Amino acid sequence: FNLPSLSASQLRSSSLRSVTTTRLHSTSSDFDYDLLVIGGGSGGVRASRIASGHGAKVALLETKLSHGVDPYYSAIGGTCVNVGCVPKKLMVFASRYPGEIREMEGYGWKGASEGVFDWKVFLDNKNKEITRLNNVYQNFVLKNAGVQVIEARGTLTGPNSIQVHTTATGESSTLTAKNILIAVGGWPFKPDIPGIEHAITSNEIFYLEEQPKRMVVVGGGFIALEFATIMDGLGTDVTLMYRGDLFLRGFDDDMRTHLKEEMENNSGIDLKFNTDPKEIRKQDDGSFLVIDQDGNEVECDSILYATGRKGKIDGLNLESAGVHTENSFIPVNEYSQTNVPSIYAVGDVTDRIALTPVALMEGHRLADTVFGGMDRPVDHEFVASTVFTTPEIGTVGYSEQEAVEKYGDIDVYKNRFRAMKHSFPQSETYSLFKLIVESKTQRVVGCHVATDGAGEMVQGVAIAIKMGATKEDFDNTIGIHPTSAEELVTMRTPSYYYRDGQKVDKLE
Repeated sequence: FNLPSLSASQLRSSSLRSVTTTRLHSTSSDFDYDLLVIGGGSGGVRASRIASGHGAKVALLETKLSHGVDPYYSAIGGTCVNVGCVPKKLMVFASRYPGEIREMEGYGWKGASEGVFDWKVFLDNKNKEITRLNNVYQNFVLKNAGVQVIEARGTLTGPNSIQVHTTATGESSTLTAKNILIAVGGWPFKPDIPGIEHAITSNEIFYLEEQPKRMVVVGGGFIALEFATIMDGLGTDVTLMYRGDLFLRGFDDDMRTHLKEEMENNSGIDLKFNTDPKEIRKQDDGSFLVIDQDGNEVECDSILYATGRKGKIDGLNLESAGVHTENSFIPVNEYSQTNVPSIYAVGDVTDRIALTPVALMEGHRLADTVFGGMDRPVDHEFVASTVFTTPEIGTVGYSEQEAVEKYGDIDVYKNRFRAMKHSFPQSETYSLFKLIVESKTQRVVGCHVATDGAGEMVQGVAIAIKMGATKEDFDNTIGIHPTSAEELVTMRTPSYYYRDGQKVDKLE
């Protein structure tokens, strides 16, 4: 299987003809649209808006325009707005207040208490906010850009045609387009074990009528860890089960170990590594038993599975157009083009980097290339991200392990310390800062931070690293005092080195 390797000019040639036709003689086009988008998430919305701005005639299909429970969950705005980044971050904010309150006495505040968290009040306010954002996406972001939004499900019937199943009426019709973009995102995966029907995912947790008193979270990725720390902060007794030795596989090992230690010392989460649930039983009182591979049992009120996501391609009828898939994902080239020249895909369904800003980048660059006369392949190097646990982990660039494999010779700078905010009330809460420098050029190729507000901090650092900043550039930057972030520009001596792939404590 080979994806087409077309130049930007080849990609644009046929598309630009239809754009010009749309601008001057829109009714004479051979197709109904220049671009039809299936999926109103981050990538689809960005691509459609930018394409329309370049003069293309664009329509976007989204199954539902307002959020809600099964079977839709993800409405206009996609996973991020409805059952992902946005409501999750709101839960993160809520979960951190008890920790703030516990440190108040050390600052002289007497009698402060955590109070009682009202799950229903929070969900009501969350739902209002998501409804507001649904409206913003539909009536401001897309409508103001000239994109036609259709509340319907799309099914391919060929390389240039889509059968449109209208949500409100169930009626079907066919629309054609010079180009089709698949931006349907991903969907939570649950393994096939006895009782798995009792488990929820990152979809359902945002609509639970009551807060579970006891919860088992299964998984070792950032979604599992974020919800484990969120629910712990909100007062739920949490058990985290992960089948491996240490969670956050793919992240820098020091960050993984640091987070484990912080969770053990500063949370109520019961961490169970090398633990793989094999059965879930519902008991007569409505509670559940989670039984692992060794027969150990944990009783709980809710089980959240966060064991990966798959591409949401069911029902798209991709085979009708000859679109190649691998497992549940759609492979694409550097211009987000599938093996069918008229069909593109962006976002989580392509199994590249499953992050909202990455989908935005992919959709934007696709529209610029096909409709804007530009040559803009995707760029997935030095993508910053954050794990919104407590503490947060902010990261950009290569981990220590990846950098050793890629460069061979690196210098590693790191420091673990108590931030002023926590040392004053004598909390045993620590931060970890780490820089990875390629030895030959002295370019900073990795930055990893575990501390309060790591995401806000690393976003700025990511600009410098993306631009190719060297360790000297960092050293020449004056720090802001007193902050934890100044550690990034005050670490002068490497903690250790790698030469020819081997770790060295000191250089001769």
